[in-house]
Amino acid sequence: MELALILTVIVVALSFDYTNGFHDAANAIATSVSTRALTPRAALLMAASMNLVGAFLGTGVAQTVGAGIIEAPEGDSGLLVVLAALVGAIVWNLITWWFGLPSSSSHALIGGLVGAAIASANTVKWNGILDKVVIPMVLSPIVGFALAFLVMTAIQWIFRRSNPGRVNRGFRLAQTFSAAAMALGHGLQDAQKTMGVITLALVVGGYQAGFDVQWWVIVLAATALAAGTYAGGWRIMRTLGRRIVHLDPPMGFAAESVAAGVLYTTAFAYHAPISTTQTITSAVIGVGSTKRLSAVRWGVAGNIVTAWVLTIPMAGLAAALSYGLLHLVPGLSSL
Repeated sequence: MELALILTVIVVALSFDYTNGFHDAANAIATSVSTRALTPRAALLMAASMNLVGAFLGTGVAQTVGAGIIEAPEGDSGLLVVLAALVGAIVWNLITWWFGLPSSSSHALIGGLVGAAIASANTVKWNGILDKVVIPMVLSPIVGFALAFLVMTAIQWIFRRSNPGRVNRGFRLAQTFSAAAMALGHGLQDAQKTMGVITLALVVGGYQAGFDVQWWVIVLAATALAAGTYAGGWRIMRTLGRRIVHLDPPMGFAAESVAAGVLYTTAFAYHAPISTTQTITSAVIGVGSTKRLSAVRWGVAGNIVTAWVLTIPMAGLAAALSYGLLHLVPGLSSL
């Protein structure tokens, strides 16, 4: 039973990673596609490749997710908690993908872990969630918005007397690099979260001691995320690239560059599992606000913020329900 459970957890974790890829593909490429810096297929191929590379650049975030969110019991009962957490996160990812809302896969996973731990009467590390999840969740969009606003303002001032056509052509080329940087940051952040969950499953299942991420876990998580990214996330791409604000190449470059910088800083310096979705969306709103406040479609932005707020509790609820339903499966009712 234990071997079957851990294999099931790994498969479901990689399925979550895949849904994370197609759900969050828009994070890296929507701005580049909307400004016609890249074609959709070329953008997806680039994003998938950079996601793959980014996944190999660190494991600090993975250790935070694996060791810093909940305390799962050892054995089959602990594996069931992790499985329920993943199912809850996948359910919320699919719901928000269906409605085209760029919610956070990262926070869906965190919410899933918390909901499954509460449903199973296990320990939630609230201090770790406050330090590594809640505070970065609040600060990263604020920082993304403010920095993007400042960077875009600087670009407008520096190029105020330049030929607009030439400026757009130059920034369209520059967006190739900023989009690649954003995709690299997405791989760095989001693949590690799946690595952390698989490592947690290996620890509670008794297959390893400590939360160091094994090489094969990195390879599997990186591959699943890249495959999901290449599958695309067209519904969310339309929301992020066109419905919030109409972007031009300088705005796209500023938003992507700022978002990538925030992702790198939080991953390397703080090992915090922040939301790539929140970061790029807040940066898009920041650059859009430099035109005029009315240039941002605040109704769409409000729907996105609502999805952000609901993600952790709703994914937690889905995970708690999944935990209860899994006990109805023959062979799992005694766990």
